[in-house]
Amino acid sequence: MKYYSVAELDITDPKWVRAYSKNVTKLVEQRGGRYLARTSRVERVEGGRRNPQVFLLIEWPSKEAAQAFYDSEEYRPYRESRLAGSTGEFALVAGTDDAGEAQIARA
Repeated sequence: MKYYSVAELDITDPKWVRAYSKNVTKLVEQRGGRYLARTSRVERVEGGRRNPQVFLLIEWPSKEAAQAFYDSEEYRPYRESRLAGSTGEFALVAGTDDAGEAQIARA
């Protein structure tokens, strides 16, 4: 089953961003991940929360692949720099429909 990394970030110190984007993109792809969005163009349709500076969506072939990337020694220094230089939320989301009504892409 596919899983998705979903992140909403606000940059507090931009020093980490260039190296992170350049190097982490390669690490994600090497681990089977695929960026679906990494953007500052977010339009809130409902709700009152303010938009994050950066919205991120990565598709993974499985929860195990996503977790292995997140826990990897290769990613650790970049994760630590992101945590030190930003605030936000980072979640893993299962590619399922708990209501059982939608056709969820399997491939």
